[in-house]
Amino acid sequence: MQDPTTGQPLPADAIQRVLFIAAQVHIYQIPPLTSSKGYAASAWTANDNKWHIFTARMRVMETALPTADGKGTETPRTDILLEDSATGELFAAAPYTSEAVVEQALDSSRFFAVRVQGEGNRKAMLGVGFEDRSEAFDFGVCLQEVRRIQGVDNLSNASAASKRGGQSLGQSLPKNDLSLKAGETITVKLSGRHDRARNPSEDAPCSADESAALFAIPPPPRVSAGGDGAPPVILPPPPQNAREGRAEKRRSRRVEVEQKTSSAAGFDDGEFGEFQ
Repeated sequence: MQDPTTGQPLPADAIQRVLFIAAQVHIYQIPPLTSSKGYAASAWTANDNKWHIFTARMRVMETALPTADGKGTETPRTDILLEDSATGELFAAAPYTSEAVVEQALDSSRFFAVRVQGEGNRKAMLGVGFEDRSEAFDFGVCLQEVRRIQGVDNLSNASAASKRGGQSLGQSLPKNDLSLKAGETITVKLSGRHDRARNPSEDAPCSADESAALFAIPPPPRVSAGGDGAPPVILPPPPQNAREGRAEKRRSRRVEVEQKTSSAAGFDDGEFGEFQ
């Protein structure tokens, strides 16, 4: 049994198992990153797959090595292997030690950016594209399980480190006693409309000019009663209601009909009548 990344022999009690395998994945040379948001697969496949290197086989392999304490415990590790699909020769390997090793592309769920590591700990980013969307989904689920079981999630490690740092910092700082002593009280004054300071000028009586300024429209002039030589103003009578108006019209028509009847009969009830 050999180390999948170096080819060196492993201890006899080491255990290896394949967590995921894809028969064909496309390997791309990733162009320089132009955005801090992440990688876009459209840049890899542009210009008739200009950045395509070859088609490889992918395996995610877990290796459990016994610890040196002799207690029978094991130290697992996971590697992403890109191999020649025909000969099985290793092309590149990516030790999955943190979540940042594999980043999904921004514009496709089938493409990933993988940080591979070679001799001398030299690192490079390669693009990996799956032909089938279901294989890409299985690959993501596999890495999620590795993070959950082996604890290689960057987020959890960072939060735990920050929590430990906060606890050590809190233990080193002295704690101030802010409790009230016996006999001490706290007075809290809440500001509101009833607690506003009154302006003395608001309570002062208004002058004549200020009172006149309160009314923008002056009152109408008083009607003259004829005492100053001006003719008295005669106001029109109030308007009649609808019922009185109709009764007045009927009386007017009745009088007109009676006058026409009298004229037709030879009677003249004019100013002088028969005594003209």
